[in-house]
Amino acid sequence: LALYFHIGEREEKCIIEDLPSDTLVVGNYKVQRWDIHKHDFLESAPGLGMFVTVSSPSGEVLLSKLYGPQGTFSFTSYLSGEHIICFQSNSTRFVAIGGSKLRIHLDIRVGEHFLDESAIQAKDKVNEVNVRLEHLIEQIHHVTKEQDYEREREEKFRKTSEETNSNILWWAIIQTLILISVGIWQIKSLRDFFISKKLV
Repeated sequence: LALYFHIGEREEKCIIEDLPSDTLVVGNYKVQRWDIHKHDFLESAPGLGMFVTVSSPSGEVLLSKLYGPQGTFSFTSYLSGEHIICFQSNSTRFVAIGGSKLRIHLDIRVGEHFLDESAIQAKDKVNEVNVRLEHLIEQIHHVTKEQDYEREREEKFRKTSEETNSNILWWAIIQTLILISVGIWQIKSLRDFFISKKLV
């Protein structure tokens, strides 16, 4: 996931990542500040940093740390579900003006275990193959976890759909019974009215 977004200097912005359990997430970001005179985003001024906070689906804080104008953060998901990743600058400005707009470039990698390039460049070809094989096995494990998680979500969705369809069917039956009951009551009331007025 690679994107950028704009926020005010004291504004908090959050994104949601739906993750399987036991998954490594690595994020890289860079902050740029809007220059009102040049009408462009320039490299951030020294001292501007970002608070990065990550919350699990249960609300547990997995990461809460202050980084610089660009940095790398990482965390491991312990539960499957929606994880909330929030960014807020450590700016001391109190008034939001046009020049206080920030652009955050964000690159999030899920389930990646990075290859050690120094190990790959080793002279021993067997070691190089082993490193690449281990990396490939880790990627396969990650894909398997992703598939299991998607299967769980699909099963939950199917159960919810079946319950909804069942509820709709029972509601339709109840509505039909109510309509029939009201119709019978109206016919009986009209019949009693006509009899009381000696019209039949």
